[in-house]
Amino acid sequence: MARRCELTGKGPMTGNNVSHANNKTKRRFLPNLTETALMSEALGRTFRLKVSSAALRTVDHRGGLDGYLAKAKDAELSPKALKIKRDIEKAVASA
Repeated sequence: MARRCELTGKGPMTGNNVSHANNKTKRRFLPNLTETALMSEALGRTFRLKVSSAALRTVDHRGGLDGYLAKAKDAELSPKALKIKRDIEKAVASA
């Protein structure tokens, strides 16, 4: 599975290790990902997503998964998260 956040789209970045002698070797900066279960209040169930710690703080700030996905751009979301967003929008529209 790719090392990419399903909500924000954060992925690995590249850079250099720089030694005391100023030798440079390539390295990767990996995002801080955790697999967490997030609850959708509109659908009444939980979803397991691979999410970065920064995205988790934003989800809490926006009032849960439903609030986060309502404001999230479709281009940043994974296909799984995009499907959850569509299901939430249908559930809210029908209620």
